Amino acid sequence: MNQIVDFFQYLLNSEEIIQTGGLVLITLIIYIENGIFFGFFLPGDYLLFLSGVFAGTRTLDVPLPLLLVCIFGAAVLGSLTGYLTGRYFGDRLQNRPDSLFFKKKHIETTREYFLKYGSRTLIVARFLPVVRTFAPILSGLIRMNFRYFMLYNVIGGAVWVLSLVGGGFYFGEKFPWIVDYVHYIIIFFLAVTTFTVIRGYLNARKDMKQEKETVGE
Repeated sequence: MNQIVDFFQYLLNSEEIIQTGGLVLITLIIYIENGIFFGFFLPGDYLLFLSGVFAGTRTLDVPLPLLLVCIFGAAVLGSLTGYLTGRYFGDRLQNRPDSLFFKKKHIETTREYFLKYGSRTLIVARFLPVVRTFAPILSGLIRMNFRYFMLYNVIGGAVWVLSLVGGGFYFGEKFPWIVDYVHYIIIFFLAVTTFTVIRGYLNARKDMKQEKETVGE
């Protein structure tokens, strides 16, 4: 049991992942977190940012272009996998009971975002934990046009990766002492993303309620 707990603690520790797993493990985790339904709990935003920081300080000995290409490819392919899962196995996924790795409420939360933002959700969701994992799955489930999906998938992936990895690399190269404050960076990202998800969800529900009241009148 302790080994399982230690394993999950390792998966949630971005610093450990980067230092011990290197580029291969970073790429694999980003792939899973971007479209495989059981990967919603994995680190995403701050893993990207810290990857850039460690590459900038040369703690992670990987050229920036290679880091960007690998993470971007993992993000796009992960979302594509999620889309195909939703398209061909969506009904089965919706009917499965809740478990540690799957909650129906995650699909409903993502559905609220789609109702509010439409296809742009695929871009907005890149910066929203949990929603980022389930947005491509729901896209497949509602049979979203594949060309439009891939367009938003690529644009969203590019913006997400360039801003976070690129930003992290800049700070790591210009301010190498930032490595000593990794834990504060993680706390900051967790606070911002949690607030954004909750606020977006509540706003979407509020808008839906107002629309229903308007229709009812």
